[in-house]
Amino acid sequence: MKRVLNVGGNSKEILLPNQYDGYEHVLLDIDAAQAPDVVCDAREMAGRLAPGAYDAVYCSHNLEHYYRHEVPRVLAGFLHVLKEPGFAQVIVPDIGEVMRACIARGMALEDALYDSTSGPITVHDVIYGFGSEIERSGSDFFAHKTGFTSKSLKAALLQAGFSVVYIENWNFSVYAMAFKGVPDPATIALFELGNVPD
Repeated sequence: MKRVLNVGGNSKEILLPNQYDGYEHVLLDIDAAQAPDVVCDAREMAGRLAPGAYDAVYCSHNLEHYYRHEVPRVLAGFLHVLKEPGFAQVIVPDIGEVMRACIARGMALEDALYDSTSGPITVHDVIYGFGSEIERSGSDFFAHKTGFTSKSLKAALLQAGFSVVYIENWNFSVYAMAFKGVPDPATIALFELGNVPD
């Protein structure tokens, strides 16, 4: 059975995308209170986890919770745990799109960009972290410490050593599929990635 490492996923009650049906779901999180399968700071993955143990890494809205200078260390951990070929699916807030929306709409930090299952998401939430979650938890795990655009996320993944990176933008988020080695045609078809990017 294929294995996916869900980095910073908070809880297994938060479902992974359908493409991971049939994968063994292994949750890694820094917060032991969430009862993850692996309690680990993502910055320490390369030193603490076995190499080549996973077919995929899924990281949704977690990479922005590290300082810019720490991002290469987190991405090195992704590469470390991935088999070859393997891939990392990384989703982060799209700061470029947020800035464009603020200028075009004349928005303030407190204005809602969109509604989520957790309630309205403001400009401030996207840039600095979901305010109500930070307040409720009393933990700065949930604060945003850096930001990405499509260009900067792709550059970070390529600089980390991923061979091919696909990028898509949707709903104020950047979606990246980054491959270790030659992309597998079955994975490309499953995620509907299309042609190899430039």
